[in-house]
Amino acid sequence: MDLPIYIIDAFAERPLSGNPAAVCPLSSWLPAATMQAIAAEMNLSETVFFAPEPDGAAFGIRWFTPTREVELIGHATLAAGYHVLKEMRRGSTAVRFVSGGEVFTVERDGQALTLEMPALSPRPIAAPATLAKALGRSPKTVLAAKHYLCVFEQADDIRALAPDMAALARLNLPAVIVTAPSDDADFVSRFFAPANGVPEDPVSGVAHLCLAPYWAERLGKTKMVGHQLSARGGIVRCELRGDRVRLGGSAAVFLSGKISI
Repeated sequence: MDLPIYIIDAFAERPLSGNPAAVCPLSSWLPAATMQAIAAEMNLSETVFFAPEPDGAAFGIRWFTPTREVELIGHATLAAGYHVLKEMRRGSTAVRFVSGGEVFTVERDGQALTLEMPALSPRPIAAPATLAKALGRSPKTVLAAKHYLCVFEQADDIRALAPDMAALARLNLPAVIVTAPSDDADFVSRFFAPANGVPEDPVSGVAHLCLAPYWAERLGKTKMVGHQLSARGGIVRCELRGDRVRLGGSAAVFLSGKISI
């Protein structure tokens, strides 16, 4: 069987920037083991699969890292939406994806796109002692939602982090977001998820679902710009809308082809 596949850079103005996702549109679902094997072969932070729902109005969507299936991935959803609106439904202005009872919408926004997903509002916690040790320095504040959120005082603190990935992978939450205020954006961040097979994610949509409500409350505004300080780097426009977050960015196709399974 041959299947189309694409590598699409999300939150990117041009190829070879932002966060690459492998995008595999399906006419019907493959076995989970086959999708996991494809994701392992692609060896990107996420491979996204989507297939039409029975009513044809939306697509079911699933996300896989090289080692496991995961929930609620932002950049790969943006990449999938980019492909649908560019190639499959060119006359449409929006596309809906569904997973686990949640609806995720990708819309055209001029030359860019917006992705709407549920907010992941963090709350202060008593951090495990192993967290600061794994990061190599102590954050000023630690909160958590789906992942740990560690707040530092300066952007240079975020740049300087060189975490112990094996120690991070042993924590009881699957990933760690680190953040600080910024002079050239509203905030900076990095995102470490070694437990999911992704030591450092280049530009994480899901991290910004947590960052947006935190910084909205701290800064007293609902529209913000985040700068993720990975090696590839990326800019994410964020807007908090109640219990939802809209993430804005562009995407670019790096590779298109087919795989044989």
